[in-house]
Amino acid sequence: MLSAPAVEHGGRNAAGTTHRSLAERDRGLLWHPYASLDGPAPYAVLGAAGTKLDLEAPGGQRFEVIDAMSSWWSAVHGYRNEALDAALLEQAGSFSHVMFGGLTHAPAVNLAEKLIDMAPSGLEHVFFADSGSVSVEVALKLAVQYQRAAGYSRRARFLALSGGYHGDTFAAMSVCDPVDGMHSEFPGLVAPQLFLPRPPKARLIKGELRSDPLEVAQWVGVLEEMVLTHLDELAAIVLEPVLQGAGGMHIYAPECVRAARRVASEHGLLLIVDEIATGFGRTGRLFASEWSAVTPDIMCVGKALTGGYLTLAAMLCSREVAAVITASPLRALLHGPTFMANPLACAVAVASLTLLDSEPWQRQVGALEAGLTAALAPAAALSQVRDVRVLGGVGVIQLSVPADVTALTRVAVEHGVWVRPFRDLVYTMPPYISSAEDIAAIGAGLCAAVAAVHGQ
Repeated sequence: MLSAPAVEHGGRNAAGTTHRSLAERDRGLLWHPYASLDGPAPYAVLGAAGTKLDLEAPGGQRFEVIDAMSSWWSAVHGYRNEALDAALLEQAGSFSHVMFGGLTHAPAVNLAEKLIDMAPSGLEHVFFADSGSVSVEVALKLAVQYQRAAGYSRRARFLALSGGYHGDTFAAMSVCDPVDGMHSEFPGLVAPQLFLPRPPKARLIKGELRSDPLEVAQWVGVLEEMVLTHLDELAAIVLEPVLQGAGGMHIYAPECVRAARRVASEHGLLLIVDEIATGFGRTGRLFASEWSAVTPDIMCVGKALTGGYLTLAAMLCSREVAAVITASPLRALLHGPTFMANPLACAVAVASLTLLDSEPWQRQVGALEAGLTAALAPAAALSQVRDVRVLGGVGVIQLSVPADVTALTRVAVEHGVWVRPFRDLVYTMPPYISSAEDIAAIGAGLCAAVAAVHGQ
């Protein structure tokens, strides 16, 4: 059997050939999200601290960049956070994982108690899942179980929003946007759901989200009509409150969420809110549902839950929903991942939520909102920019053409900013700990990248 060539000091093997970089070794070996195996080589992360990433470009150049993405919206406290590091190490010194079937542990109980304390009043029970997408799967299963236990065996479909995104697993994918989602790629496998039009857009004006009352009234009329038409088959209404994330960074009217809550309550449906991207302060409220002053029946959270350290999500539900399940013949929610309530993840999540409690996240996110509003404003003058909008710690430059992801990323990195555009969007969700200098640099980098790639 042939052995691998020995590697000498200096990055050369015994035959004298240059040792391949991480990017070269990765390309064609690893699948990356929504990317082909022979696509552009990735940047290699050599280190991270605070808001910064130490990157090596495919050609070997080194860059220190501000992570304007918070590692896909999760690393709100930045990298190598002392409190999160300490929580991880302390728990690892005790035990890293135990099954959750028939067992419990302090990190899970502590985290569940903390989540209930923080969540909208009325949510009283917690189910831990491996990821945001899985938490949505659990929420959808719970809604169907609930309706069956309540005597409505036909209620097994969902009313979702056009433009929504809830994950890439099959049930979650079924309530994602039916046009820009992946429904057509998996015929017969994605359950057919019902979809409302995308809710009317809203603008942040003097701390309030404002929208066209006539457009809102028309949308609510469609909501009411669809629910009445399909009432015998609907289990729940599913939505991302106020901000649709991966479906287009669309900010919409809080009145639409209030209407969904009212209609669901009137007709015995459940309201499921997906706060995976919006939860824990990202929109300027602790949970985006607070913009509408509603309490859902079921809420999913993830991403910032562990501060970006480990994968973990949770599904929270009301006492009324849990009581119906407990009184049913099955008595249980039919889901149970191997790594459910992983102690390492739960311990870090407790530390992450404690930081949110102890640090002025409202002031931090307020500073992000003000800083991004100023820093991204110059983009509005660029010829191929259709819109610039900001909500809380979310800043968006929307183009009138599809974003050239590779070129935009390269130029932004050269300006000291890591960004990952998609569709027609060049957007940022920086860590909460970003300084005023960081925020200004992010805005300058994004504006420079758009100007360089998509014209003046």
